[in-house]
Order: sequence, then structure tokens, then C-alpha cells
Amino acid sequence: MSFLRKTALVAGAFYLITFLSSIPAVFLLSPVLDNADYIVSSGADTRVLWGCLLDLINAFACIGTAVALFPVVRHQNEGVALGFVTARVFEAAVIVIGVVSLLSVVTLREPNAAGEDVASLVTTGRALVAIRNWTFLLGPGLIPGVNALLLGYLMYRSGLVPRVIAVLGLIGAPLLVSSALGTMFGINDQLSVWSAIATLPIFAWELSLGLWLVLKGFKPSPITAGMVATSGARA
Repeated sequence: MSFLRKTALVAGAFYLITFLSSIPAVFLLSPVLDNADYIVSSGADTRVLWGCLLDLINAFACIGTAVALFPVVRHQNEGVALGFVTARVFEAAVIVIGVVSLLSVVTLREPNAAGEDVASLVTTGRALVAIRNWTFLLGPGLIPGVNALLLGYLMYRSGLVPRVIAVLGLIGAPLLVSSALGTMFGINDQLSVWSAIATLPIFAWELSLGLWLVLKGFKPSPITAGMVATSGARA
């Protein structure tokens, strides 16, 4: 298996891992996210811990996609490729902040608290969940739009994948950013029709990109031809 095929396979696998980890995490974390008094309730800590673990896997997979693709896409535009890596790392960092906030809720949970302790714990729990909600808006909400714009541009110009896939990213990027900013400033809701429409192209972009890279690899292009020629010359 050539270096280019291995690179595509690894990058695609990381993209698919982000799906396999992030979607179940949403359901596993629902007890702590939907119950304002979770921190003083009987709780479902094991379920929440599994959700946090999946979010951590998602964060590391985000970084993996960028690190795996960088050696190839930098030949199209190194500055944009570095921007993509930076945005991906930032996205992962924001996700981890959200994970830490929920792990703190689990640590502080006191089901037998009474009196003033209940009020203070509930306030603390709500504050930590609010932090996680903001990280969810910025991490999986806003920043993936930036990622899609940068990588979509690189893929469209390089021809490493079918351009229809790259176009999905370029179309979805401004939609997702506008939805996230609308939510940030209170003119949109994360569960609105606008948010759903804005999310679909990005969902299709990342899923189709991951599947294409795993099943097909990079399309022949000047970049792949140049890398093969350079590898042959060194050999």
C-alpha cells in the first residue's frame, strides 16, 4: 500500500470515527444535560462517563484528520493547510473543555445534600452545564464551518476528491457559521429548522469525504503525481 493510499485511509478512518463517537455521545450525555438538578439527584454517572469518553475520542479524531491530511494538502497551499490544522486543534480543545465541565458535575454530585448545600450545588451544576453548552456551540457548531471552508477550498483546488464533495463543504461552511452566530446572538435556536438545514451539508460533507478516502483514496492529481515522482527520485 502506497503512502498516499495509507494517508487517505487513515484520514478517512478518523473522519468516520468522529461520527461513530460524537453521535452516541449526545444521547449518553442527555441525563446531565437535560436535568438541571442532576448534581443532587441519583444520577447516571456511568452513562455520562461513557459519553465523556466518546467526546474525548471525537476530539482526538478531529486532530487526527488534520495531521493525516496535512502532508498532502500542504502541497496545494501550505498556509491554508496550517490554518486547517490549527482550527481542528482548536475545535478539539473546545470539546475537551466541555468534557471537563461535565466530569466536574459527576465529581461534585451529592445526592444526599440538604439545605443550602442543595442550592449551591444546583447553581454550580447549572454553571458547568452552561459551559458545556457553549463549548458545544463553538466546537461542533461554529468551528467546523471554518474547517469545512479551509479544507473544502484545498480539496476543490487540488482535485484530490470529487469536486461535488468539496462543494458540499464550501456550501455548508457559511450556513453553519451563520447558524452558530445566530444562536450566539439569540436570533436562532440550536434545535431550529435553520440549524437543521445548516447542519445537513456539513454532515454530508464530512461523511462523504470520510467514506471516499477510505474506499477510494485520493484521485490522481498534480499533487499526487508530484509526490510520487519525488518519492521515486529519492528511492
